[in-house]
Amino acid sequence: MSAKQRLMRTVKILSSDIGVRSSFDLKELNRAAEFLTGEIEGLGMKAIYEEYDVSGKTYRNIIVELPGSRYPEKMLVVGAHYDTAPGTPGADDNSSGVAGLLEICRRLKEREFVTTVKLVFFTLEEPPYFRTGDMGSYRYARRLHKEGAEVTGMISLEMIGYFSDSRHSQSFPSSLFKWFYPDTGNFIMLVSDRSSKRFLRRVKKAFIKGTDLPVESISSYPIVTGVDFSDHWSFYQFGYDAIMVTDTSFYRNPHYHRISDKPDTLDYGRMTKVIDGTVAAIEDIAMTPAIK
Repeated sequence: MSAKQRLMRTVKILSSDIGVRSSFDLKELNRAAEFLTGEIEGLGMKAIYEEYDVSGKTYRNIIVELPGSRYPEKMLVVGAHYDTAPGTPGADDNSSGVAGLLEICRRLKEREFVTTVKLVFFTLEEPPYFRTGDMGSYRYARRLHKEGAEVTGMISLEMIGYFSDSRHSQSFPSSLFKWFYPDTGNFIMLVSDRSSKRFLRRVKKAFIKGTDLPVESISSYPIVTGVDFSDHWSFYQFGYDAIMVTDTSFYRNPHYHRISDKPDTLDYGRMTKVIDGTVAAIEDIAMTPAIK
């Protein structure tokens, strides 16, 4: 099975076979967690649960650890959330990111890095817990902070499957952006806040060496809507560098947070290229003792 076929299969299972998996749909959310655990263990890797309670219900992050050979105390975190917004199947948001993270697990399972890589499937990114202390990524980042972990950076895979070759298919938070970015939604975007600008540059430099997919980037302030709209936001709260890899979400995908966010709307060939670039970035960063 090719990478493209594996991505398609994972997205279908999550968004069609399991379907809506919001915080209100605990049975389906747990089915997704069990599916991911089975896939991880099928690769010969260990799935570690980080469980926590919210409103009397138990939710879990799923962590895969690749220990560093020389500097195990330093870590790069790569994550994607597997829950969906209420009432939506979430093919792009965020089965695409989860499928990508599983593919990354497959590609890295036999690799050895000098620093540790943590691959984390987060829960509760979507409303009503969005941008709260109950996000799975917030709970995880807070624990790392309490433990004094040396996080060299975090990469969030957030909607990586929707592309268009039609002119004017790409919108922006302001008309000013049209002077700097394409109006055709056929690229992947790397996003960070201003404090993570150097980390963003490092990731982008390595990313473009691993893929022929067009890559754009922006490092801006939270006043720009969407800059911190994913799990990387949680890492900012604890002073860690973090970026988001995204197809730009609601600035491009008309199915965002709708029941129409289904598997057949995605471009799995380009998704594969996103993973190619992400793997190249991970390999570059995790083979050095520190971000320079």
